[in-house]
Amino acid sequence: MKKIIELIQREFKLFFNNSVLMMLFIGAPILYGVLIGHVYQQGKVTEMPIIVVDEDNSPLSATFVDMMNDNESIKVVRMLPSLFDSKEIAIEHDATVIVHIPKGFAAGVQQKRVPEVTIFVDGSNTLTSNTAAMAVNVCAMTLKAGVQIETQMKQGVPAKIAAEQYEPFKTTMVRQNIRSGNYLYFMLPGVLIIVLQQVLLLGLALSFSSEFENGTFVELAQRMRNPVGLIFVKIIPYLLMSIGILVLYWGFGKWYEMPLHADFWWFVLCTFVFMLAVCFIGVLVSIVLPSQLKATEILMVIATPAFILSGFTWPSSLMPTWVQLIADIIPSTHYLRIFRVMFIQHGENYHTYSGLIAMAIIAAVCFIVATVVLAMKIRKVTRR
Repeated sequence: MKKIIELIQREFKLFFNNSVLMMLFIGAPILYGVLIGHVYQQGKVTEMPIIVVDEDNSPLSATFVDMMNDNESIKVVRMLPSLFDSKEIAIEHDATVIVHIPKGFAAGVQQKRVPEVTIFVDGSNTLTSNTAAMAVNVCAMTLKAGVQIETQMKQGVPAKIAAEQYEPFKTTMVRQNIRSGNYLYFMLPGVLIIVLQQVLLLGLALSFSSEFENGTFVELAQRMRNPVGLIFVKIIPYLLMSIGILVLYWGFGKWYEMPLHADFWWFVLCTFVFMLAVCFIGVLVSIVLPSQLKATEILMVIATPAFILSGFTWPSSLMPTWVQLIADIIPSTHYLRIFRVMFIQHGENYHTYSGLIAMAIIAAVCFIVATVVLAMKIRKVTRR
């Protein structure tokens, strides 16, 4: 036991002597947490700038413009008399939607000629353009309802009956899982989980490869010939330091007022298995590739596309089968699904069984292979 404690202390010294690794492991979670948190702090898209081209200049078109200004999602930043240069002006104001109200709009409505209002949507940013376009469409539908009800009332139909004829049934939208529509609750945890995976992989990429390059592996193998003990000596410091990162993430949740509630101990179990799977992948690559540079490069190739492949932002069922297979060998894919079920969808624990089992299999396979390869290398150097 004394020897294990001495070796763990040795690992901490190696970590703190590497200023670059220490800065990445400690600084990256803080930097990404503050950066992503402030990017999405507002939570939902509001007051998106739009351009209105009003060629009619009638009371009805003015009412339509007022309705759009009253919508919290959009804000009319420029009124133009024609479509000339409207695209360039929209680019200047970062507007994703141009609403064109044609000449004779009010007269056409009164004479039932069905005039056409054109909405030009810039699809370069899906989130913002969809939000702005939906807001304009809601205003247009509301105006249509008002015009139709008023027309029927002028024809002698009572207001109550006119409203019922226009709206034979009502629809109610209930927001589930993210009731406030807050994008911060969706984005920040996902990015921070990926950051935790990356810093663990980066740190453990150097665990054994640095020993091989510096020629200290022989000394280490002589002090402990048990491959299982050596592997845990390498990962225990990172597991302990990861607790600090998780506490930091909890602090970010409090700071940004994110109401995340779930079964605490079950989530701790899932998190522990996730970190074991990540650590064993890092250790395996570090043992197989004795070069620090090569080990780091391989693990960064695995970690960099993890967020995209995880299915957190784009349904994995829509990805090709071979891409899904690659995603399934990355621990964060399963952990992000568990996080979504527990914290966003508020599902029961049994919904997370498949993800937990997958991470356990990844951890077990990588641990067994790493143990076998490390045992062969220990035997080789001790014989010499």
